[in-house]
Amino acid sequence: MKALVINLATESARMAFMADQLHRLGIEFERLEATTPASLSPDADDPYWTLWERPMRRTEMAALASHRAAWQRVADGSVPMLILEDDAVLMGGTRDFLSAISGLPEAEMVTLETRGRRKLIARDPHPKAPMHHLWQDRTGAAAYVLQPDGARKLLARVTRAPGLADGVLCAAYEIQTWQAVPALACQLDRCAAEGMVPPMTTDSAIGREPRPENAKSAAQIFRRLGSQFRMGVRRIRRAIGSENVIVPLAKD
Repeated sequence: MKALVINLATESARMAFMADQLHRLGIEFERLEATTPASLSPDADDPYWTLWERPMRRTEMAALASHRAAWQRVADGSVPMLILEDDAVLMGGTRDFLSAISGLPEAEMVTLETRGRRKLIARDPHPKAPMHHLWQDRTGAAAYVLQPDGARKLLARVTRAPGLADGVLCAAYEIQTWQAVPALACQLDRCAAEGMVPPMTTDSAIGREPRPENAKSAAQIFRRLGSQFRMGVRRIRRAIGSENVIVPLAKD
């Protein structure tokens, strides 16, 4: 399975880091030019970007647009791909895991990542791969496998409304989503918490941009409440046979 690495042209050090680890793991990859606020489509002032749960930073819009381009790349093909942000740290078992799930069409989306937050997963694993149904996630878009069918569903979702990239992934209940257990990826900013020495130092362009000063609209507040309600219903419906756990990171 090939990886698709989302990377800004200005972040050559990150791309070098990603290329090195993917070469070491024996995973073929392509680089995907990340969208910048200046290259957004639609433009940042378009009403489309007001349709989420709060005002979005321009860098958040660009991050979604970058993932949307990755989804389009997968949707246009016929095979799954591993989508990576350029600060994803992958564990040694990643290639074997990708081989195990490559022929499983029911795995429309599989997250490899852990961020130290609890996830609602099925207790029983998949019979053919070390992964569990992921019923509710809350964050993380740095490392996930996407099938063409899953990509088309995500594209349909963001046609209706935007969102944070990981928020869109977590809310896409129409997709059969799975979690690698143990997790096989974390972001650079999680390395220390996972007991690893970060292979490089980095910061987030999104974190450097302050949140917009304009207040949430009434419509955005209601969307936020609706999202929280759907999440609560999801947790109740999937409670039997599931567990709410912090998925551990595999030992490299």
